[in-house]
Amino acid sequence: MFQKSIADFEGILLVNGRESRIETSIHMFFMNFSIAVIWLDSNYKVVDTCLAKPWRPYYSPSQPARYVLETHPNRLNDFKIGDEVTVKDE
Repeated sequence: MFQKSIADFEGILLVNGRESRIETSIHMFFMNFSIAVIWLDSNYKVVDTCLAKPWRPYYSPSQPARYVLETHPNRLNDFKIGDEVTVKDE
């Protein structure tokens, strides 16, 4: 929040305690730029994606998700529904 931009390979992974549509929804209030949003289930499988635009009130996945990956908009086409994502702890 309050950043002016995001680098191409920068992002954040938000973790929820369980799979849910409501609990993994996001808002874009106070954001100054668009982001790619990738929702993942408990097995790190992509269940939905979207381009989230600034100052929009609500984005929610079409299927329950446990993880929300927010990254640069250029990365959106790197992820398709059904893809399995590897998460490394570094």
